[in-house]
Amino acid sequence: MNTIQLKQELIQKIASIEDIDFLYAIKTILDYNKKDTIIELTADQEEELLFASKKGKEGNVISQSEMDQKVEVWLSGK
Repeated sequence: MNTIQLKQELIQKIASIEDIDFLYAIKTILDYNKKDTIIELTADQEEELLFASKKGKEGNVISQSEMDQKVEVWLSGK
C-alpha cells in the first residue's frame, strides 16, 4: 500500500464514523502532528516574554512548589 492508497483508505474510514467523540480524538491526534505551529504575539506579550527570559537567565526564578504556595495564598485572600 502506498501513501495515496493509505490516505484514501483513512478518508473513507473517517467519513463513515458517526461517533463525535471518536472524531474529536482523531482530530486531536492529527492536530498534535502539526509541525508549523506559529503563535502570534502582541508587542506587550513579546516584551513580557523577553523580560521573563532575562530574569530567568539572571537566576531570578522560584520552584514550581513555591509558586503553587504563592498562588494558594493569593487565592485565599480573594
